[in-house]
Amino acid sequence: MSEQIIQGAPRPIRPGPRRSPWRTIVAILVVVVVAVLAAIGLSRCASKGARGSTGRPTTTVAIAKATSGEMPIRLEALGTVTPEATDQINTRVSGMLVQVNFKEGQLVKKGQLLALIDPRPFQAALDQAKGQLQKDKAALADAELDLARYKKLLAQDSIASQTVDTQAALVKQDAAAVVSDQANVVAAALNLEFCKIPAPVSGRVGLRQVDPGNQIVANGATPITVLTQLDPVDVVFSIPEDSIAELTSHVGGAGLPVTAYDRTGGTAIANGSLFAIDSTINTTTGTVNGKARFSNPRGVLFPNQFVNVSVLVETLKNQVTVPTTAVRHGPQGDFVWVLQPNQTVKSRTVKVGPGTAETVTIASGLAVGETVITEGGDRLRDGGKVVLPGQRPAAGGGRSGRGGHRHGAGGAGGAGSGGNGGSDQ
Repeated sequence: MSEQIIQGAPRPIRPGPRRSPWRTIVAILVVVVVAVLAAIGLSRCASKGARGSTGRPTTTVAIAKATSGEMPIRLEALGTVTPEATDQINTRVSGMLVQVNFKEGQLVKKGQLLALIDPRPFQAALDQAKGQLQKDKAALADAELDLARYKKLLAQDSIASQTVDTQAALVKQDAAAVVSDQANVVAAALNLEFCKIPAPVSGRVGLRQVDPGNQIVANGATPITVLTQLDPVDVVFSIPEDSIAELTSHVGGAGLPVTAYDRTGGTAIANGSLFAIDSTINTTTGTVNGKARFSNPRGVLFPNQFVNVSVLVETLKNQVTVPTTAVRHGPQGDFVWVLQPNQTVKSRTVKVGPGTAETVTIASGLAVGETVITEGGDRLRDGGKVVLPGQRPAAGGGRSGRGGHRHGAGGAGGAGSGGNGGSDQ
């Protein structure tokens, strides 16, 4: 049957020629290549911008000038606050404690009455001793009168000489009794005085350990309280035996300024002076004890408190000083980076002298007024260009890097457009 075409019906759409996948892959590769080239150009630009005119990387550093000044030489040690006197307040006579005239923790003066023992028994003993003394004095006087009469009778040959000798011995015996009685009176008076317990030194009393009304014995194991002298106060510390010569070379060390700091070592508590150095070295630790004395009117130094001690041995004058961070250590010894007029650096070997945690002296190798690098020196080498604080990297190097970046990008873009044109063709 012959095919009949029905008018008005839609024609079937025939598929056109299929696009080759290779063209799509090539286009993607071109885009990737352009991106890689652009990234390489940016990195080169940044590298060139960070370089100076010498082509070496520039480094931002901190600087400081070498100055002339004083350098204190100090000995540091850990010390313990030790009172000059710590007295156990006790009684020297036995009796009843009838008065306590202090408050716990009170500051007292030397001679102030702290406690009182019942004085009545001791007053009676004193009166008894005085009565015995008067009796024996009267007996002595009578014996002396008899001796005088016997001597007159002996001169008249009225009595025997033996009677005179016996009476003379009796006089001596009564005289000895009087001396003994006088001693008894003094002893009784002392016992009566010992009923009053005064403060032997000025200081602070501790807690009361015996209450009024208790019977206490002389020199008992439990004191009434403990009195500690606070002003002046001592600090005992240990120094290495190698440092003894430094101290003793200055008038035996006595009088050297000493500063006491708190446990952290950051706050100065009191200023004093070196009082004495022990006479022997501790063979176990290889140290010797030193004692510094401090005026302590406000009680800022407390007994048995741990403090950091700094002894000023001497002060060096007209020393070349730089920050401690400026000195570096290399195979050839200590050195510093010195800033040159053209803003480059040069290493210089130096001889380091005494110093502190912040500054150090330069014995040789550096002059006053020269500029040294204090920070950023780990990345430096001789002749390297540096950027000082507040400066920006060299403008010429940065512009050349950015210009090259733009040129490279333009070339890459031209190559890309040419490729696309060929593809369209």
